[in-house]
Amino acid sequence: MALLDITVIPLDGEGGNLSGFVASLQEILAESGCGFALHDMGTTVEGPAERLFKIAALLHEHSFTLGGQRVYTVMKIDDRRDRDVRIGDKSASVKAKIVASAAERK
Repeated sequence: MALLDITVIPLDGEGGNLSGFVASLQEILAESGCGFALHDMGTTVEGPAERLFKIAALLHEHSFTLGGQRVYTVMKIDDRRDRDVRIGDKSASVKAKIVASAAERK
């Protein structure tokens, strides 16, 4: 299982308001069958790496299907083969360590 963090930004139009565009990307993700979570700076998607690369291509191409001529896409993939990872696992691990550290200081 892998995690993809992706941000897709059309660079020709919308006047800086991208919420409608982002909503249309979320619809594509809902149809993908993969788990995903929108956050303030992008979207995290979980699934097999090969599937995530295909989803990233779909999201990137979406701007062009709407008539765009330029799109900027940033993506990161964390592909773990030693254990299953899910959205929220990393932040939960950090939060648990913060709580444990605070308890030790008392």
